Amino acid sequence: MSRDQHTLPDRRQFLATAASAMAATTIVPRHVLGGPGFVAPSDKVNVALVGAGGQGLTNLRSLFHEPDCQVVALADPAEEWDLSAFYYGGKGGRGPVAAEVESTYEERTPNFRCPVYEDFRVMLENEKAIDAVLIATPDHLHAYVSILAMKSGKHVYCEKPLTHDVWEARTVARVAAETGVATQMGNQGRSGEGHRQTAEWIWDGAIGAVREVHAWNRSPASFGVIWRPDERPVGWHALPPGLSWDLWLGPREPRLWHSAYAPVTWRGFWDFGGGAMPDMGIHHLDPAFHALSLETPETVEATAYGEVDQELCSRGMFATWRFAATDERGPVTVHWYDGGLMPPTPPEIDPEDPRQRLGDGENGVLFVGERGFITAGGWSGMPRLLPRERHRSYDRPAKTLPRVPGHHADWLRACKGGPPASGQFGYGARLTEFMLLGNVALRTGKRLSWDAPGMRATNAPEADQYLRQPYRSGWELPV
Repeated sequence: MSRDQHTLPDRRQFLATAASAMAATTIVPRHVLGGPGFVAPSDKVNVALVGAGGQGLTNLRSLFHEPDCQVVALADPAEEWDLSAFYYGGKGGRGPVAAEVESTYEERTPNFRCPVYEDFRVMLENEKAIDAVLIATPDHLHAYVSILAMKSGKHVYCEKPLTHDVWEARTVARVAAETGVATQMGNQGRSGEGHRQTAEWIWDGAIGAVREVHAWNRSPASFGVIWRPDERPVGWHALPPGLSWDLWLGPREPRLWHSAYAPVTWRGFWDFGGGAMPDMGIHHLDPAFHALSLETPETVEATAYGEVDQELCSRGMFATWRFAATDERGPVTVHWYDGGLMPPTPPEIDPEDPRQRLGDGENGVLFVGERGFITAGGWSGMPRLLPRERHRSYDRPAKTLPRVPGHHADWLRACKGGPPASGQFGYGARLTEFMLLGNVALRTGKRLSWDAPGMRATNAPEADQYLRQPYRSGWELPV
């Protein structure tokens, strides 16, 4: 631990102390009396952050804008992460992030101090005032931290992909249902207007029956290192000061530290992440998954650039899921492209016309229907009908899906007894399973015949090792 821990007073103690202070003086700060935007302490959700790297910091800064939220503690195995080489920039880790929390709340809550922990398990045991936990660890720890927090009675927000394997996804969804806490996966576009309009247009029959869906991620070369290191780590490096490497590894088997593993680049290793597809596909294919109920594929297959490595994720891949017809829709084929690939432009669309571009260029989704196309940028961007004349003439349907004030705000509302968040774990687990099956197919090298109720590939028993991965002793899921 990097500093002494504080035990925060519970709300009854806080309110009693506040009442005594008000009785003792007639001059009190405006934030005690109330005023525009003031939220009483009893109405705030006390959130603890687990994982203070780049995405943890991104989530934290979003929470700063929520008046009914207070970040009250954080945990990370690293004292400091240097994020300057990545798109996050700056510094992460428990030291710099705790300092940002304290400086942000200084004006609102004078003398506020953020308790800081190396081990999230110790934090959950010690900090009794925590109502909810936001998890932004590497993927291989998502399930463990989520289940531990839910079984401790905490509401949970967890970054995507929700879990590292399919069995974990189903287990996390089950525990969420059993505990009844408020949950949300970090597929932020799920709460946006673009997601809702895309689904409403498809249900309205804007392009007729949807036959195919294509989604892609063509991130710049500088992003590629996140999903696939240039080469396998050789040897070992001196452990950075302030890093508990064994804690960072969690359920994975011990190995020597190498700077190729972290920060951020862990996504390129099968033991910790899953490459680009479960990272970005969850964003870009989310509207299709929702609008077309893409939960039980008949088959899944995938190919990669070159040989599939058993340690490093693929630099680029192409995956295909095939779904049988249901009572609500016909058969659908879904394709995913990453590593620079994207779908061909349909012959009805002019590829030289920037106003008819697919998605936002680098990222996006394309729905192919009987009577045209819907395309949108990545992260559930705003939909457009193609060809362009169809977009101009289309009579938009009524808005039937509930709108929400924002992804974190949606979760906080659920924490306070409101309706379930739109990305709650029951939904997030199914979406995560859909994407993870693409990697299972890639690693087996087979077209998988998928038995969803049995959670198995009927033609590939070797897929079992990727559907449910082993844990080292002491790190088994706390179920």
